[in-house]
Amino acid sequence: MQAISRFRGRTVAAALLGAAAFAAVTSQSASAQSTGASAIEEITVTARRREESLQDVPIALSAYTGEELDIRGAVDITELQKSTPNLTLQVARGSNSTLIAFIRGVGQQDPLWGFDPGVGLYVDDVYIARPQGAVLDIFDVERIEVLRGPQGTLYGRNTIGGAVKYVTRRIGSESSLSVRGAIGTESQADLVLKGAAPLSDRFAVSAAVATYNRDGYGTNVTTGADHYDKDVLAARLSLEFTPSDDLFFRLSADRTEDDSAPKHGYRIIAPSGDTIYDTFAGIGDTNSVTTEGVSLLAEWSLNENTTLKSISAWREGRTDTVIDFDGLPEPLLDVPAYYADDQFSQEFQILYTGDRWQAVGGLYYLDASAEGAFDTILRDAFPGGFSIFTGGTVDTESIAAFADVSFDITDRFAASVGARWTRDDKTADQLRQNYLGLGTPFFGNADAVALGTPRTDYTNERSFDEFTPRVSLSYGFSPALTAYASYGKGFKSGGFDMRGDAVAYPDTVNGYDSETVSSYEIGVKGTVAERITFATALFKSDYEDQQITSQFLIPPTTVVSFVDNAADSNLWGWEFEGTTAFTDTISARLSLGYIDAEFDEFVTFNPATGQRENLADQRDFQNTPEWTGSLALDFRFPLTAGGDIAFIPSAAYRDDSQMFEFATPGLDQPSYWLYDTSLVWTSESERYRLGLHGKNLTDEEYRVGGYNFNAPLTGNALIGFYGPPRTWTASFDVSFF
Repeated sequence: MQAISRFRGRTVAAALLGAAAFAAVTSQSASAQSTGASAIEEITVTARRREESLQDVPIALSAYTGEELDIRGAVDITELQKSTPNLTLQVARGSNSTLIAFIRGVGQQDPLWGFDPGVGLYVDDVYIARPQGAVLDIFDVERIEVLRGPQGTLYGRNTIGGAVKYVTRRIGSESSLSVRGAIGTESQADLVLKGAAPLSDRFAVSAAVATYNRDGYGTNVTTGADHYDKDVLAARLSLEFTPSDDLFFRLSADRTEDDSAPKHGYRIIAPSGDTIYDTFAGIGDTNSVTTEGVSLLAEWSLNENTTLKSISAWREGRTDTVIDFDGLPEPLLDVPAYYADDQFSQEFQILYTGDRWQAVGGLYYLDASAEGAFDTILRDAFPGGFSIFTGGTVDTESIAAFADVSFDITDRFAASVGARWTRDDKTADQLRQNYLGLGTPFFGNADAVALGTPRTDYTNERSFDEFTPRVSLSYGFSPALTAYASYGKGFKSGGFDMRGDAVAYPDTVNGYDSETVSSYEIGVKGTVAERITFATALFKSDYEDQQITSQFLIPPTTVVSFVDNAADSNLWGWEFEGTTAFTDTISARLSLGYIDAEFDEFVTFNPATGQRENLADQRDFQNTPEWTGSLALDFRFPLTAGGDIAFIPSAAYRDDSQMFEFATPGLDQPSYWLYDTSLVWTSESERYRLGLHGKNLTDEEYRVGGYNFNAPLTGNALIGFYGPPRTWTASFDVSFF
């Protein structure tokens, strides 16, 4: 079966490569035959903390404008998975708004408060430390950038896979007011209202509020509640003050409330209902996620070459949820839980731009706290019920100093050298206690009786520091063709397992170490005949001391997890992105990604033998399909009645992939295609827009997450979570001024 899958993947790749070649030849021919053709629009990005053309950045980088995402009917940032090479960006299993991100095989699937993500998420250069509430809806956005490969120099800790940057619009000097609405499948009803106004020559304000509502794709058969529904309210407010030509201040605040029902999953063994979106879960349907934050940006232009920048930010979040791991009305394995976090960050930057020199340097400080608690309720583990309370906090204080300098050695040859030193100080406090009864006093069962002394009860501190350099060389063969080679290192700091059972695994009190990725990359970016833009890269990554968090064991009466720095691995791959304008009205966008990820060593506990062994030949990377690819066509035509119409069909492919490092037949996802389309009319004045957007047109059933508790104690639970079915959405946009 694996051989067949690889053959299918390579067939897909060959077909897409053929499409790329066809696009290139056709585009060059069209460029030679047409006159007055408009060039493909240049995109400005800030991947190196300064404004540059996308083509000039020696980094594998994908960028999407807000206009492009709007035309495609994208709702949240998980849409980027379809068109970005070697990217996994999904809603976490059992969640509506927790983000799971992998880039080039590197990420973190477990959103527990003790674990840091492996892909950094930034909103206007503010680092979002926790994945809860991080599935950002796309509104009030200028562009989104996806930086692939470790970004340890300019972005620091926990960006060993890469970074996703969400960039909002600055207000500008003109007033605006617009409304966007959408109705669609399962009673979808969305509304986004945005406005901006300069109150004087020096002061301006903008605001955006969005509400997203939808009935469920399925039903909780036990309770009758909607399942896979959406109930989100989000708002953003920005104030901009320019007291002089040299000073700029921006104060921003945002808040998101997500009251969608919890996702309990579908029982693959002994199915849960009529569709994969149904469940039999009996724990309830209460779920609430709230995130909010405030940031202050200050810029001071010392002269035409030098700018000082300060970014201050505070954020906090709270999640109250219930997880039904068994997917049955009985509490065979039920978990009520809460998570809470807060963070304060301060960054100072100095930026210099000269004729041949460009540089950025700075200092960074983060003070963050993450806490949580949950009951693990096992009805059949003991007469009358058995429960495990697990709770704790992890406090992190991080400091860093960084610099990156680029120099044009000649008119064609440039070099960039950067480095960052980071130190993380972490303090953990954890309690794990067994109880007799269905639930513990911490979650409302006052009759529960503590069983013996705590399994885990400790406070410990650890410090982690790392030096992460980066160097790149680039050569411009022409103003339209650039090649580069780079080396970069990133790290994700160690920590403490907040599920740790010190009786079963005494070393849990000592925590686990940092992991590192060293990446080598060569790439070419260019423009051909003003109608083709492309970027391609080859990369190789050495992944050391990999933190493995997906190993679960189920002894006769309890559930235990282990965290090990178990693995060393090597990854290599290739990526291609291209945009072609066939004519003034027809264009195409193509992406391809290939990755070969293998464990050199995977030393961990083997439940079959009870010993620590090297299981590298039995393990594979999770959430890392060998091939990914996409192709989107864009047809735009003027209408005699006024305005123009855009028709955008697209296809996205993902090769087969595993949910965990160990293969799980029945749960792992085979390869699949997704087909989308958008039909959009825009008025001549661009004040009005009507759209019809279809997603997953073939109604493909595909898993984006799962749990494996396939044992009698937990009701033989093999649980899957699925991406959206076929949906249709009609949208309208009105810009009043």
